[in-house]
Amino acid sequence: MWNLTGKIANEGDLIQLVGLRHKSFIINLEAGKELHTHRGIIKHDEVIGIPYGSKITSHNGAPFFVIQPSLADVLLDLKRSTQILYPKDMGYILIHLGIGPGQQVIEAGTGSGAMTTALAYSVGNEGKIISYDQKADFQKLAKKNLRKLGLENRVEFKMRDIAEGFDETDADAFFLDVAAPHDYITQVKQAIKPGGFFGCLVPTTNQVSLLITALRQNQFAFIEVVEVLLRYYKPEPQRLRPTDRMVAHTGFLVFARPMIEESFLETDRPREERNSD
Repeated sequence: MWNLTGKIANEGDLIQLVGLRHKSFIINLEAGKELHTHRGIIKHDEVIGIPYGSKITSHNGAPFFVIQPSLADVLLDLKRSTQILYPKDMGYILIHLGIGPGQQVIEAGTGSGAMTTALAYSVGNEGKIISYDQKADFQKLAKKNLRKLGLENRVEFKMRDIAEGFDETDADAFFLDVAAPHDYITQVKQAIKPGGFFGCLVPTTNQVSLLITALRQNQFAFIEVVEVLLRYYKPEPQRLRPTDRMVAHTGFLVFARPMIEESFLETDRPREERNSD
C-alpha cells in the first residue's frame, strides 16, 4: 500500500530504495522476500521496521536509502503498454483543471493508467474517476497499477467507443487523451457541467488547430494552449549550471470551459493578458 503518512517502513508499504547515482527501486515490502539488484541483494526483512530516511546496505555492501516514493516516482515506475504523460504535464493539468477532493472527473483514453492514477490520488476517497477506453488490455493494466497503490476503489472503468457519448452529464472536469480529439467535442460538452473544466493533450500543431475550431463550434470559451518545458540544474554550489539534457516538447495542452451562451473570441486571449485589464 502506498502510504505517505508513516514514519516507519512497515510490511505492505510501497517504498523506494535509492542507491548510488540515484538509481532507485520501488517495491512493496513483503516478509521473507528479496530484491535482487545490480548492486547486490536486499532482504525485505531488513527494511521492515526501520525509519524512513535510513541507510541500509545490500549483501555486498552497496548503500541504499529507504524513502517514500513521490507521486512522480510512482507514475514513472508504472508498468506501461502506452506512452504515459510526463509528471511536468500532469501537475499542470491537475492544477489547471481544479482537480480536488470529492470531485467527479471523466477521463477518455485510459492507456496504462498513469493519468488515471494521478486523478484518483487527487480526488480523494470521496471523489470518483470515470475512465473510458476501447481496449480491454489497457484497462486491465490500469486496474493492476491502481490496485498496487490502493486506489482502485476511486475509479470506474467503462469500455466504449466514445463517439457513442458518455453516461455522465454533470462532471466537474474532463480530460481527453485520444487520437483526433476534435471529433468528440460535442459528446464531451454533454458530459461536463456548464462552466466546468476541460483539458486535452495533443502532440502536433495541426491537431491543436482542429481542436480549437471544434471547441469554438461547441461554445467552449477561455481557450488556452500551452506547452510545459522542464530543465534541471546540476546541484553543485560552486558550479551550478543546467544539465546537458532537458525534457522539452512532450505535447500541447489545451484547456477550455464549456459555456451556455455563445463565447466571444475575446475570452481566448492568454490568461496573463486578460488579468492585466
